[in-house]
Amino acid sequence: MMKKTLYLMRHGQTLFNVRRKIQGACDSPLTELGIQQAGIASAYFDDIDLDHAYSSTAERACDTLEIVTNELMPYQRLKGLKEMHFGTFEGESEDLNPKDKSTFFVQYGGESGDQVRERMVRTCTEIIEQDDHQTVLAVSHAGACIHFLRAWQDPREVMKDGITNCCVFKYEYDVEEKTFALLEVERHGF
Repeated sequence: MMKKTLYLMRHGQTLFNVRRKIQGACDSPLTELGIQQAGIASAYFDDIDLDHAYSSTAERACDTLEIVTNELMPYQRLKGLKEMHFGTFEGESEDLNPKDKSTFFVQYGGESGDQVRERMVRTCTEIIEQDDHQTVLAVSHAGACIHFLRAWQDPREVMKDGITNCCVFKYEYDVEEKTFALLEVERHGF
């Protein structure tokens, strides 16, 4: 039975994280702390031989990946790894977020949670299914990571400790079953 490993990671802290702004499709830069977080998170990968790396097309994710890999590894940007699109709520205060976000943003031009889950599962499966992909890093976003996890297990237990910036989800991919299983979550003490 063949297994592969996917490290799905959230980007470092951004200006919008600090200002409590909704950022999905829109972007904001990493803060100094976000840059430091990515530097600390890079140590997690010191003894891991990554063969491929991918990032959301958002600058915050690309910058995080470049810091984590010390800019020594080529990577591909994929729209499929982007955060949930929040429609006209992009850039607004997080105070406007409803309790149930599952379909709320669709009426405002955004995505549903199920659309994000399906997009993330499709993208991560297409990545890991490639023949020469055994140990892969993909940098994404908190919501996208949660919706991906939701495809494989109830995420509530993991979410109790938060999806911190630069949080790494280590998944094992079963090639025969075409399923991902969460092995560990590394929060680096953040």
